[in-house]
Amino acid sequence: MYSLTTAEPLTPPDISAVNLPGVLISIGVGVATWLVASFVIAGITKRVAAGTTFFKKPHFRWVAPALRALDHQRREQRANTIGSLLNSVVSVLVVVITVMYVLQNLNVNIAPLLTSVGILGVAIGFGAQQLIRDFLAGIFITIEDQYGIGDIIETSEVVGTVESMGLRITRVRAEDGTVWYLRNGEILRVGNRSQGSYVAPDSGLADDAGSSTQQQAGE
Repeated sequence: MYSLTTAEPLTPPDISAVNLPGVLISIGVGVATWLVASFVIAGITKRVAAGTTFFKKPHFRWVAPALRALDHQRREQRANTIGSLLNSVVSVLVVVITVMYVLQNLNVNIAPLLTSVGILGVAIGFGAQQLIRDFLAGIFITIEDQYGIGDIIETSEVVGTVESMGLRITRVRAEDGTVWYLRNGEILRVGNRSQGSYVAPDSGLADDAGSSTQQQAGE
């Protein structure tokens, strides 16, 4: 007769398939890759911020338009921003790839995990389209040096001085003292009065022209 109190013996999990040396090697390679990439990015950022002439050689003329902003007095700020962005991207890639290799060496089936991550990424992408658009616009504004802190810019919304700028938001103080927060993805057209040869309209001439027009109309 079968007894309900009889339990089948528990078998310990099979850990023979776990590749412990592979786990340690994966972690070590990931850490080493991250350290090397961070060192390279830091070195390039420091050289660019100091005004390196490496990219001014004749065979690097094809990158001159993208790096023209680095010759500006704000090249240090631009270089640090771009270096921070590259560090973040490299860190995420190294962590993701290292975790995948570690799980594979631990005999974990990562196919369902990758499917779940893919579905979650698609959902986040649909929900954060505007955020991604703002970040991409901020990256190109930074690389192209469209404007910087202290510049007087003119957009379709406001005319004022740039007080701070990030990859998502640009803060501008208008002429009347109002502080505007502009999303980079919504700035479709911008004029920089500090970079060009902007000449303010002469209000006196404008008043004289207006008064003369009124006198002619009265006559």
